[in-house]
Amino acid sequence: MAVAELIGAAIGVMLLVMVAYLLVGSTISTSELMVNAQKDVTLQQESRMHTLFTLSEPQKTSSFISTNITNTGTEIMGDLKHMDVLVYDSVSGYQLYTYSMGSSTPGTWSIANQYNEFLHPYELDPGETYRIQVNLLGTSPEWFQVTTANGVYASALL
Repeated sequence: MAVAELIGAAIGVMLLVMVAYLLVGSTISTSELMVNAQKDVTLQQESRMHTLFTLSEPQKTSSFISTNITNTGTEIMGDLKHMDVLVYDSVSGYQLYTYSMGSSTPGTWSIANQYNEFLHPYELDPGETYRIQVNLLGTSPEWFQVTTANGVYASALL
């Protein structure tokens, strides 16, 4: 009988150790996940603080809008495929335009002129200017907004 009690106590202690190991392990992995998430949010906020750009010389026709976009911040704007253009048309309302490299398909925008850029092609470095073209779906645009991948935006009236 004494052996059965010892075996039962040993199994109970082993189960307690295993449960404690699982609890401590899950607590450590959860805290590591939280620290990494906070670090990512901090880096994203820091990137957003250093991103700044201006829109100048907007021109519109019945089929497209073109404007200069100048990076006036200290962050490289290289994620063009995640930049969007929002256009307000008095007939059809707000429309979202996505990036399409070298395309003139209605509903997209593209880079029309890189102004002799040779360093980091298709990345808008600080101080550089691109001419972009927004290929319209509607015919009477009144306002547009360019939004970067990290949420910074600038707008202009037409």
